[in-house]
Amino acid sequence: MKAVVYEAFSQPPRLMTVADPSTERHGVVIQVKGTGVCRSDWHGWKGHDPDIQLPHIPGHELAGVVAEVGRDVTKWKVGDRVTVPFVGGCGACPECNSGNQQVCHTQFQPGFTHWGSFAEYVGIHQADLNLVALPEHMDYATAASLGCRFVTSFRAVVDQGKVSAGQWVAVHGCGGVGLSAVMIAQAIGANVIAIDIADDKLALARSLGAVATVNATQVADVTEAVMEITRGGAHVSLDALGHPTTCFNSINNLRRRGRHVQVGLMLADHAQPAIPMSKVIAHELEIYGSHGMQAHRYDAMIEMIASGKLAPEKLVGKTISLEQSIDALMNMDRFETTGVTVVTQF
Repeated sequence: MKAVVYEAFSQPPRLMTVADPSTERHGVVIQVKGTGVCRSDWHGWKGHDPDIQLPHIPGHELAGVVAEVGRDVTKWKVGDRVTVPFVGGCGACPECNSGNQQVCHTQFQPGFTHWGSFAEYVGIHQADLNLVALPEHMDYATAASLGCRFVTSFRAVVDQGKVSAGQWVAVHGCGGVGLSAVMIAQAIGANVIAIDIADDKLALARSLGAVATVNATQVADVTEAVMEITRGGAHVSLDALGHPTTCFNSINNLRRRGRHVQVGLMLADHAQPAIPMSKVIAHELEIYGSHGMQAHRYDAMIEMIASGKLAPEKLVGKTISLEQSIDALMNMDRFETTGVTVVTQF
């Protein structure tokens, strides 16, 4: 099969021909029809993830068609249209048994723990537990854009943030994760403030339902700007970028008893950010992480999409070829693109 492979961290990947993945007894092989280009893939390529063994194929935001089925798989057949959470569960540990596959003790992540979806085919473990059926009306680019960004944002806003109608929600960073959070929070009825450094991304956030925007390069203090707009601070705030500055601001702009959700990855030099802990204590703030979403929770999100309350297709910025994904991956840290970039040409 054709695949994008890197043989050294931070060195340009190449389009190569490699062996097709084999089918495990409990797994499936998926023919990839769409795969998102995500900042998490960039972190992996930079060497920030200790699970990655070289040579490696990145890619974890995928949608496609089941091409092969393992002998122990009972719920899926060849030809089924599917997607998969970027965190898969083993099905046997205490967390999986409690329905929390997103924090499985021996979790797998395509594109990190094994070869991913920047390829014509990808293997997925424990298919009966981890695959998600795609509705017929959803195209593969949209399905791939759900990837880790949209579903992680859904869990961050709905399950972890527990956002409700009328609350103020601050979203720091308007990449794919942040824009997804804006759309989801406004669909619930929240008042969303989008914070970024790029006017085009802030304009897109407004088009998706943000009632206010803050350009961090044009205000003296981001937290003060949010405090003024919300008349006391956000009820829920998300760091959708994963940077010490956005993490600090997200916690600092909360009102008393507010809730911060860390969505953006904090790796390498950003792994230990400063936190205004005195404020966390004095104002009884809550800090949550959000790490993917279980396959069994997709139904709630897909129902909102089917009803028209959520329109993830609006987040697809452009579609590209597998070869073009090389430049897209290497340039993720420049934040030059608006919306989600999806590979659809293999």
